[in-house]
Amino acid sequence: MDFSVTNFNVRLRSIKLGELLVAIIVASFISIILATFIPEYSQYDDLFILTMHILLLAFFIYALRGTCGLKDDIKDIFKPSNKKEILYLFVLNFFFAFIFIAFIAVFGILLTSVDPSSSVTLDLSTVDVGPIYYFLDLLTGIIGAPLIEELIFRGVIFNRLRLRIGLIWAMVISSILFALLHDPDTMISAFVFGLCMCILYLKTDNIFIPMTVHFLNNLFSYGTDLLQLNGFLFSSPFAIIIFIASLLSLIGIIFYLYKGIKQGRTEDI
Repeated sequence: MDFSVTNFNVRLRSIKLGELLVAIIVASFISIILATFIPEYSQYDDLFILTMHILLLAFFIYALRGTCGLKDDIKDIFKPSNKKEILYLFVLNFFFAFIFIAFIAVFGILLTSVDPSSSVTLDLSTVDVGPIYYFLDLLTGIIGAPLIEELIFRGVIFNRLRLRIGLIWAMVISSILFALLHDPDTMISAFVFGLCMCILYLKTDNIFIPMTVHFLNNLFSYGTDLLQLNGFLFSSPFAIIIFIASLLSLIGIIFYLYKGIKQGRTEDI
């Protein structure tokens, strides 16, 4: 990282992959030590994740100390053009995340209408957990993940890889790494989300804008689970509506990525 740079966004882009890797290793080591000696860590997995988030946040605070432009970046979130793009990308990715579940649900509905004896069942039940576990899950998922993951995967990894291997490969590799943090059933949607956030960050040069989309996405995802809306959304006829919305969102995402990559390549020339 280049401490001679005073602009927040430029300093963020100056953080090297090796410096980030050292920070992740140190944070992991400290978290493992705490988990070894504090029994609560083995009881609540999210406590370990929360510790990682706090330690990595401390690294970014250290790396970005003394910079200027932070207030302007936060204000930019509320510009009409940025608010429109934030909402647009949130809606696209939120519905795309349902595309596979909605497809199975619609397939089951059609199959049952043809042959009532056939059935395709979806396990849409939620796990009943205690209030402490759920609070930690919300804290890490809604607050910690958008903040830390955008700084890591878009702010550092995407930026540094773009300088070395070009725009498209930087998008793909950083988004694959981002997707690997997620559950297997959400990896594809996480990968696509990562691609969209790369383009959004590239267009705005403001890490807080993809953070905002990430925050909204996780907030509404957790809200859907909390209100147990999955059974309602994927029952007839709502499953068909969700599936159509998911297909339209996929088309929108493809066009958004195409335009963003084309614009990004033009600017690199």
